[in-house]
Amino acid sequence: MRYAFVARERTAFPLDILCRLLGVSRSGFRDYLGRQSRAEPEIDAGIRRDLKRCHAESRRTYGRPRLVADLRELGHAVGPKRVARPMREEGLRGKAKSRAKPRTTDSSHARPVAENLLDRQFDVTSLRPAWVSDITYIATRKGWLYLAVVMSIQARQVPGYSLSDRMPDDLVEQAFMNAWPRSCGHRGVLFHSDRGSQYASHDFRRALTSLGFVPSMSRKGNCWDNAVAESFFATLKSEEATGTYPTKSSAHAGIASYIHGFYNPTRRHSTLGNVSPDNYARILMAA
Repeated sequence: MRYAFVARERTAFPLDILCRLLGVSRSGFRDYLGRQSRAEPEIDAGIRRDLKRCHAESRRTYGRPRLVADLRELGHAVGPKRVARPMREEGLRGKAKSRAKPRTTDSSHARPVAENLLDRQFDVTSLRPAWVSDITYIATRKGWLYLAVVMSIQARQVPGYSLSDRMPDDLVEQAFMNAWPRSCGHRGVLFHSDRGSQYASHDFRRALTSLGFVPSMSRKGNCWDNAVAESFFATLKSEEATGTYPTKSSAHAGIASYIHGFYNPTRRHSTLGNVSPDNYARILMAA
C-alpha cells in the first residue's frame, strides 16, 4: 500500500520526500515498479476500460484532469502523462466551454437597484454565504425557452432553477423559491444578480427580504460582476444544451437531467478541488 501511494503521488511530490515520509527505500520502490511493469498489459487494460467508462459517464465532457481524478478514486495509480496516451488512442476529449453572451437583461427600467455588495467575492472560502442568479436562453425547434438559475457561491451548486416560454417577473421568483428550501433557513445570505427588470421587481425584492436574503446587483453593463452564473451557463451550453432541442419538453427533460442527475451530484468541479457540488455542500454542512 505504501509503494502504491508513492507511485500515485510522485507526479505531485518529490520521490525522496515521499519515500522518507512513508519509511520506504528507493530501491524497494524500484523493485515494486519492476513487479508492476510485468503486470503492465493487464493494468493498462484496466485503466483503459475504466477510462472509457468514466468518460462516458461524464457525458463525454471530462478532459484529462477530471479523468485522472476519477481513475485515482477507482484505485489506479495514474498521473496526467499516464492518461494522455490512452485518451489519445481512444479519441477521448473533453468539451471546451464556449463564450456565451447574455441577451436576456433589460436594465432600462425605473425600478430600484441594489448596491453591489458581492463585489466579485467569488471564492468558495468566502465567509459570507452568497447565491447568484441569472437568465439565459435555450433554443428549441418550437421556439425559445428562458432559463433562470440560482447558484451557491460556496458550493457551486444549483439549488433551484425555472424554465419558461417567456421572461415574466415571476420567472426569477420561481427559481428562487425552488432553491430556498436548500438554504436551511439561514438569514443574511447575499443574493446577487444583474440589474434586469425581473430582479428589480417589487414582488421579487419583497420575496427576498421576507426570507432574510440581502439583495446585491452588478454594476450596469458589467457581466463580470456575475461571472459565476455566466460560467455555469457556458458549461451548460457546452455539455448539455449544445444545439437546438427538438421540442420544449425535451429541453425541460434534458436540463432537469443535467442539473439534478449530473451537474449537482456527479460532475467534478475544478474550483472545488474536483469534488461535485453536492458532495462539497455536504462537506460544508458537516464543518
